[in-house]
Amino acid sequence: MDTEAAAGAEGPFCLQQVTITEESEDDYQYEEVPADDDSSLLEGDEDLAKALQTIQEQSEDAQIIAQQLVLTSKHSVSEIPEAVDDFLCNFLIRMGMARTLDCFQTERYELMQKGVLEPKDIGFVPDIYTHNQHLETENKCLKKDLENYKIAASKAKEALLKIQKERDFHRMHHKQVVQEKNRLISDIKRLKTHYASYEPMLRQLTEKYQAVLRQKMLTSLERDRAIGQVTGLQATLQNLESGRAIEVPVTRAGHKCKMNDGLEGPTQKIVQEAREQRIVYTGVAPYDPAKDPTKQLGKRYPKDSDFPVDTQVNPNLARVKECTRPLKSGLYTLSNTLRVHDLAVSCGTKLVTSSGDTTVRIWDFSKGECILTLEGHASAVWGCSWHSCGDFVASASMDNTSKIWDINSERCRYTMRGHKDSVNSIEFLPFSNTILTCSADKTLSLWDARTGLCAHTFYGHLHSCNHATFNMRGDTIVSCDSYGVMKLWDVRKVSPMVSIDAGPHPGNQVAFDPSGHVIALASNDGTVKVLELKSGQLSSLVGHEDDVQSVVFDHKAEHLLSGGADGTVRLWT
Repeated sequence: MDTEAAAGAEGPFCLQQVTITEESEDDYQYEEVPADDDSSLLEGDEDLAKALQTIQEQSEDAQIIAQQLVLTSKHSVSEIPEAVDDFLCNFLIRMGMARTLDCFQTERYELMQKGVLEPKDIGFVPDIYTHNQHLETENKCLKKDLENYKIAASKAKEALLKIQKERDFHRMHHKQVVQEKNRLISDIKRLKTHYASYEPMLRQLTEKYQAVLRQKMLTSLERDRAIGQVTGLQATLQNLESGRAIEVPVTRAGHKCKMNDGLEGPTQKIVQEAREQRIVYTGVAPYDPAKDPTKQLGKRYPKDSDFPVDTQVNPNLARVKECTRPLKSGLYTLSNTLRVHDLAVSCGTKLVTSSGDTTVRIWDFSKGECILTLEGHASAVWGCSWHSCGDFVASASMDNTSKIWDINSERCRYTMRGHKDSVNSIEFLPFSNTILTCSADKTLSLWDARTGLCAHTFYGHLHSCNHATFNMRGDTIVSCDSYGVMKLWDVRKVSPMVSIDAGPHPGNQVAFDPSGHVIALASNDGTVKVLELKSGQLSSLVGHEDDVQSVVFDHKAEHLLSGGADGTVRLWT
């Protein structure tokens, strides 16, 4: 076997040509494997050299790494040379030429068995082929990476275009929003200017309305006084003609009972003044049956009760003069503490209760059971109040409404709507058809129970109003809010008279003493605030261990009772 070696001075690789001179026994003619063109090899070497030179020029570190890789590859090829038969077998397997591989292996094994072909005669594949094979593999990997990079670049281009479109859209939208904002600002300025031009006119109309309302109230007052005088004179004339003593009967519609005042001297004068001034104090217009929606529709419920006429007089007014020495706020002292409950004590009555279960219940204590459940509110019921005749109950709820219930027909007669937030308290003016409500919308309202309509609304509180009540004469209202501020209201003028800051803790309930000269406030700071109106003195009664929920005076103003969240009722004397 002759071997020729040709190596170029420029490249590190060499080409070996092997010629087999021995003839095989079966005269098999081997085909000569053509060698690659030297020019192509030189070009490949030059390209490789240029690639290496380019890598070396990029950076010094990259050059060192490239040289190490080249040396490592050369060293590995020289240390582990690949035999020709292994190279051919690997090539045929890679190309999928199974039949050619079988023929090649069969013939090679036969020759080796016959001794014609020795392993040392086979030789090794030149390094250039191995190196070309490595380059081909690397080229395929690079092409695959190139395709992946092209796909990634295409996706990045699409994402960039999408983001640019979104950017352009948002820019356009932002410009539109800015334009609309500027237009709205301009419209608001023009509306403010337009509204300012109407303010003087609105002020004039408001003043005219107030003047007309006062004139109407005065006319109504004079008319009612005249009617009362005529009625009284007629009754006096009849009694004189019949020779009987003068009596002033007071009847309640829908009831068989009659109430005779039987009062003489100064007491009778007080009662007569209260009769004449009833309309002034309540601020409610005289009842007109023609405007009653129930009357207009016809009496559909035979068991419905009739509201008493509004000429009744509060008999407790006669006892106001008996309070010869109205107690000053500073004289109240704690005289007794009653442990009556395990939980908080809040306001309630003996026969009617309101609950967070949205119901109002009527209880018969003689039977020890609930005899009637009134359902209709949509939220918790905060308070309730009996009418003096005993046939009606009013309730206030967190659903922003109040209701008037007829006990005999067991139904809701009217639903009073007008407050914009929870109605926190409700109260009938004794011996009257006037209802007082206060709400979390910071207002108080007077209602006519016979029609369910609002007569007047009081504005002035800056915070949620928690409770409101009348004095004995019915001409003054006191209210408290969630910041402890108390306000006194003149019913005749529908305006606040004075404001007292007893905060900052909320006021839960207020109460007038019978004389109307002292006010008690149940405060959330655990004290009872007592205000003496004449002197303006405000004092605190300390004794409760938790929030005070309710307060009430006895009929002679000798005692003040308070109930608190500490589960006690305390008696102040």
